[in-house]
Amino acid sequence: MEHLYCVLGFLFLAARLPLDAAKSFHDVLGDERYPGSMREHSQLNGWSSDENDWNEKLYPVWKRGDSRWTDSRKGSRVQAILTSDSPALLGSNITFVVNLVFPRCQKEDASGNIVYEKNCRNDTALSPDPDVYNWTAWSEDGDGGNGSSRGQHHAFPDGKPFPRPHGCKKWSLVYTFHTLGQYFQKLGRCSARISINTANMTVGPQVMKVTVYRQHGRVYIPIAQVQDVYTVTDEIPVFVTMSQKHDRNVSDETFLRDLPIVFDVLVHDPYHFLNYSAIYYKWNFGDNTGLFVSSNHTLNHTYVLNGTFNLNLTVQAAVPGPCPLSWPSPPQPTPCSAPAGDDSLEPCEIPDGSCQVNRYGHFKATITIIEGILEVSIVRIANVLMPLPESARVDFTVTCEGTTPTEVCTAISDPTCQTAQNVVCSAVDADAVCPLTVRRAFNRSGTYCVNLTLSDGASLALTNTLISIPGQDPASSLRMADGALISIGCLALFVTAIAILVYKKHKEYKPIGNGSGKMVKGKGLDVFLNHAKTMFFPGNQEKDPLLKNQPGVP
Repeated sequence: MEHLYCVLGFLFLAARLPLDAAKSFHDVLGDERYPGSMREHSQLNGWSSDENDWNEKLYPVWKRGDSRWTDSRKGSRVQAILTSDSPALLGSNITFVVNLVFPRCQKEDASGNIVYEKNCRNDTALSPDPDVYNWTAWSEDGDGGNGSSRGQHHAFPDGKPFPRPHGCKKWSLVYTFHTLGQYFQKLGRCSARISINTANMTVGPQVMKVTVYRQHGRVYIPIAQVQDVYTVTDEIPVFVTMSQKHDRNVSDETFLRDLPIVFDVLVHDPYHFLNYSAIYYKWNFGDNTGLFVSSNHTLNHTYVLNGTFNLNLTVQAAVPGPCPLSWPSPPQPTPCSAPAGDDSLEPCEIPDGSCQVNRYGHFKATITIIEGILEVSIVRIANVLMPLPESARVDFTVTCEGTTPTEVCTAISDPTCQTAQNVVCSAVDADAVCPLTVRRAFNRSGTYCVNLTLSDGASLALTNTLISIPGQDPASSLRMADGALISIGCLALFVTAIAILVYKKHKEYKPIGNGSGKMVKGKGLDVFLNHAKTMFFPGNQEKDPLLKNQPGVP
C-alpha cells in the first residue's frame, strides 16, 4: 500500500511539474497582481489577461544581469524610450509611443534592417558596412501567402500567429505592452504606437511596461525594456498662462498694478474629447471684484491695488459618460417643448446607457501685484554740439509713467528695426527722476532705428524712433573752405542784387541822351560790377579780359 502511495505521489508531482514550470505573462512582464474585481472593471478593449500562458520556448525569459543580454548584440545596448500624452481625462483616449535609440553609427534602413552608417567613425575607426542585425530576415519563411504554411515560430508570446503582412511589408520587432493586469502585443519596426480608451480604466497613476523582442533564428530574444507612469483622471487637466505688457519675468507670478493681465486657459485634450462639450470658466481673482463666468478661454483682468492675491479658476464641462448605477432602467422619456401654437408636449427619448457627466478642472495661483514702469516715450531729440572731428552725439529725452527705472538700454539697428548693430546699457542714477536724458554717440552717418528700453527689477518698457545722422567729412579744413565759399557766394549775390537796384534807380532819373551817353551808362555799370568783383577777387585781375580796354594794356 505504501508503494501505491509513492507511485501516486510521484505521478501527481509529475503532473504538476509542467504547471509549475509554465510561465504566465504576469510572471514575465508584471510586477504586482490586481484583484479580480479590478481586472473585470478595467477590461481594455482588445487586450488580454496576463494570466495567459507565456511561450517560453519561443520567447526565452532573460533576467537582468544574464550574460545573453550582452552576447546577443554588437555594439552598445539598444535603448527604448516610452512616452504618452498623459494625463488623460476619464473616457478619452491615451496614446503610448515607443521609440528605439540605436548605438552610435547604427541606423534602420528602408527595409527595416539595422545597419552601420557609411563613413561613420565609431571611436577611432570607421564602422564596417555589414548589417548589425538582419531583423527582417525571417528564417525559413516558406509562407507562400498561405497562412496555414507559415512556420510555428511566426507567433506572439501567447501563441497567436502573426497577422499576414500587407504586400511586401515586413515587421522587424515584437512589442508587448502590459498594464492593469492585461497585455497587448503587436509587430513594429523601430517605433510602435498604441491608443487606449480610458472609459473602463481605474482613476489614478498606473504603470505601462513594454518589452521589445527581435527574431534570432527560430526564437525571439529581448533587446530592450522600458516602463513609464501615466495618469487617468476624472478632473479636467487645466493650466493657465498669464502675461502682461511690460512684465519683465512672466514666470515669477509678479505683475504690475494698473495694467491688464491676460489669462489664457489651456485644457489638455489631445484627442479633442471636449470639443462638443459646453465649457464654462469661473474666475475669482481674489481682489473682491466678484465672480466672473465666461465661455471664452481667455480673459483680461486689471489689479488696481498692490499686494498678494489668490487666483481661483474652475472649469466645468458636460461630457458623455456612462449613466450612474442608480439611474432607472430603462430611462423614462422626458417632455420637450412643442412648436409654437401647440399646447401639447411630445416626449424626447434619452438614448439607453448614455448620459452627460459634469467634469471639473481647477487651477489655483498666488500672484503679487507691485508698482512698475507703465509707459515710456521719447519727447525730444537734440544734437549735441561737439568739437570736430568728434562723432555725433544725440540726446534723447524720455518720459516714463510709474516707477523710475534703474537701467536704460539703447539698441541701435538698421532702419527696419530688425538687425541690431549696437547695444549699450547703463545704470540710472539713484536720485534721477523722469523725464530722463539719454545721450548716445553715432560714429557714422545714416538712418538708424533707436530702441530705448527702461527697466527695473520687475518691469520693463520700451520705445523706439528713427533718426537720421547727416554725413560728416573728416577733413576739417575742407569743411571750413566749403563754409567760406558758401558765405562768399551768398555775399556776392547780395551785392549784385544791390547793384541792379541802384542801376534801375539811376536809369529812372537820368534823361536819355545820345548814343555815346548810352555807352557811358553801360560802361559805368560794367565798371561798378568790375570794381565789386575786383574787391572780392583781387587775384584774378590778370585773367579778366576787360583789363585789355584799360590804357597801357597791350
